Amino acid sequence: MSLYQIQTKYRDEARPRAGILRGREFVMKDSYSFDTSDEGLEISYRQHRAAYQRTFDRLGLEYIIVSAMAGAMGGSVSEEFLAPCESGEDTFVRCEVCGYAANVEAVTTLVPPDEDYAAVPIAHPEDTPDTPTIDSLVEIANARPELGRGDRAWEARDTLKNVLLMLDQPDGTSVPLAVGLPGDREVDLKRLAVSVAPAEPRPFEDAEFAKFPGLAKGYIGPGSLGEDSITGIRYLLDPRVVVGTRWITGADEPGRHVFDLVAGRDFSADGTIEAAEVRDGDPCPTCGAGLAAERGIEIGHIFQLGRKYADVLDLRVLDENGRQVVVTMGSYGIGVSRAVAAIVEQHHDDRGVIWPRSVAPADVHVIATGRDDAVFEAGEVLVSGLVEAGLTVLFDDRRGVSPGVKFNDSELIGIPTIVVIGKRLADGVVEIKDRASGDRHDVELAGAVQRIVLEVRGG
Repeated sequence: MSLYQIQTKYRDEARPRAGILRGREFVMKDSYSFDTSDEGLEISYRQHRAAYQRTFDRLGLEYIIVSAMAGAMGGSVSEEFLAPCESGEDTFVRCEVCGYAANVEAVTTLVPPDEDYAAVPIAHPEDTPDTPTIDSLVEIANARPELGRGDRAWEARDTLKNVLLMLDQPDGTSVPLAVGLPGDREVDLKRLAVSVAPAEPRPFEDAEFAKFPGLAKGYIGPGSLGEDSITGIRYLLDPRVVVGTRWITGADEPGRHVFDLVAGRDFSADGTIEAAEVRDGDPCPTCGAGLAAERGIEIGHIFQLGRKYADVLDLRVLDENGRQVVVTMGSYGIGVSRAVAAIVEQHHDDRGVIWPRSVAPADVHVIATGRDDAVFEAGEVLVSGLVEAGLTVLFDDRRGVSPGVKFNDSELIGIPTIVVIGKRLADGVVEIKDRASGDRHDVELAGAVQRIVLEVRGG
């Protein structure tokens, strides 16, 4: 069984973004499936998925289906429908080699193999004054011969940056967390939030530093981190920090860093975490080829919820064998208002909107130009004929408005077919223009209704 609803929703965001793309009021279509078995849920999920594909195809949208994280919704499977466009609020990646696609929250890091560290010198702390940034630390490391690594120059990716955060728990408590990652990357708070849900991450403030005197701000190293350390702060590493990798990192003393610190030999952590930013060119987790990063607008999201909510509600039915079972659920949503925004983003030029015919607010835009009453009378006759033929017509019969203004308005509005009645009316001719291609051609007024109907309906 499936149920659906279309309703206006409200999201009281502090900073609504991007106009109609994300406002405080929007229209949403939601549906839910209820099945007695996991196999039934899979069928319902695939049916909804296919229906959404047909919907977006009919809307004329370019879209891509990406793996996503379920987040607060929960469940075992989650996919997003994203409309690629530069102004989109979501970042996703895809692989042109194997077809892998995911939003950044769901991307998994391709873990490199362990490295041989037999020839790496013993870790040694060094004075590193005036190194407030990763770049300045790398610069001094390469400028001092005694700090060189021998095989190549030190790079930002060879530094181990340890980022401290606080996790606010649903019960009102807060706990610290340290994330270690290569210094050429930043922590992506959206990815981090998914990894630590239902906790919410926030920056580590000076007040928190005061509670942990063992932390040397700006020079924090693995030695002061971990559940068994002097601070007891849980320490999680980026998956790229594998056994044998060689690092420069904080020495837990002001003005000092440790060189040649080897993971697995000199330090370890409490686990790993997916929290680092995903970048264009990162290896695909499926095939290893370079990923391409793009922006997109989320226009749909589907979930296999399973029994997460049904268990809480004790939602039971009799299955085909007459046994009482807890139902398994799916959840499926289309952002109707967001789809409109996505259509406009994908179908426009520097003059205005170019509506796909399937969703255009009208089939034909008839423009009467000039001052002659005959032009407006001919327009009314043509419009009546088109309406009788079953078309929706926008008629620009404004008097005293120049043809140029009317033409500009027609391109701004973007109705697929534009018909101009003007000075050629004396010859019994009107002009038909295709908004998308800009192609124009004249037709006899006497046969204009039939010709326009054929063009609109693809005849």
